Amino acid sequence: MDKKIYIFGHKNPDTDSICSSLVSEILYKKSGISNVEARRLGNVNKETQYILDYLKIQAPELLENVEEGQEVFLVDHNEFNQSVEGIEKAKILRVTDHHRIANFETSEPLYYNAKPYGCTATILFEEFKNNGIEIEKKEAILMASSIISDTLLLKSPTTTEFDKKVLEELGRIADLDIEKYGLEMLKAGTDLDDFSEEELISLDAKALEKNGSKFVIAQVNTVSIEDVMKRGESLKTAIKSKINNDGLALFVLAITDILNSNSQIIAIGERVDAVENGFGIELENDTAFLEGVVSRKKQLLPQIDKNI
Repeated sequence: MDKKIYIFGHKNPDTDSICSSLVSEILYKKSGISNVEARRLGNVNKETQYILDYLKIQAPELLENVEEGQEVFLVDHNEFNQSVEGIEKAKILRVTDHHRIANFETSEPLYYNAKPYGCTATILFEEFKNNGIEIEKKEAILMASSIISDTLLLKSPTTTEFDKKVLEELGRIADLDIEKYGLEMLKAGTDLDDFSEEELISLDAKALEKNGSKFVIAQVNTVSIEDVMKRGESLKTAIKSKINNDGLALFVLAITDILNSNSQIIAIGERVDAVENGFGIELENDTAFLEGVVSRKKQLLPQIDKNI
């Protein structure tokens, strides 16, 4: 039997990382690549668990590291510091992603499909269509869920016209009321009561590096910023501990209101100037309110990255 090819998204996986891994497995098996298997690089969050429960399917198996020469497909990421342990020695065969390309290098040619859509699953939808492969209800729901999650039900500035058309078609295939299902799904992910502060700042955290400075931008969704900020001092303590343990120059936590499309940020570290200069603000007690800011990829990261 051929050795398995693992498909996985980034560490601290969000809905797009998990669902796009599962969808990729379906896509490539339908394309004749039978030895592919989806994996995950962390715990499943509550939003994603809602989708898995809705479909009555299991999460991919956890993958903690890969051996030298292991063949892999990357989805929803390309930066090695966001990937599995040992990725530098793995054989990367494919990448399907909608993020910037950074800190990425391979020794051999590969298939690389990167487009500035709102979601990796939108690219996968296109691959289904381009290859004439039928989209069935299961993968339609997985892809629709990814788009809903990454675009906050098409409200995020990362949303493209193509994302809108794709979500509409997926809704028809799945016979799904997108608005109703999407709101329930997003709300499921805003239940943060069970998480410690340490867990909360790691739920959806992206590790990044620029000019020798390591920094993290983390994000949590909520329907009440005020409720999350009641834990503000404890969150700051957890962030400071993370900075000290990981040698970070900056840690930004965005607490995003999915209903009103705003974010409150907590920013701590020696490079908070990158945040203040990027947004033209002055942090007060390590926090600031950013009206209309909901996207890490298109709003938070670019402004911070160019000032770090």
